[in-house]
Amino acid sequence: MAEVRRVNPQGVQHRVQTGEALFVCAYDSEEMCGEMRLEGAMTLGELNSRLSGIAKEQEIIFYCK
Repeated sequence: MAEVRRVNPQGVQHRVQTGEALFVCAYDSEEMCGEMRLEGAMTLGELNSRLSGIAKEQEIIFYCK
């Protein structure tokens, strides 16, 4: 099982921009995610549609406000 840990918001932007991590809005409601979506983030639906192409080792950062 993957390790779950809190991350520093300042470091997230760099990791997402460089492709080191995926950034995902954790709300399962597309409407709620639309209201809370941060720059560079994808929805859970977008993540699910890309799962087969994501490496097992890929870091994924989930957020909710």
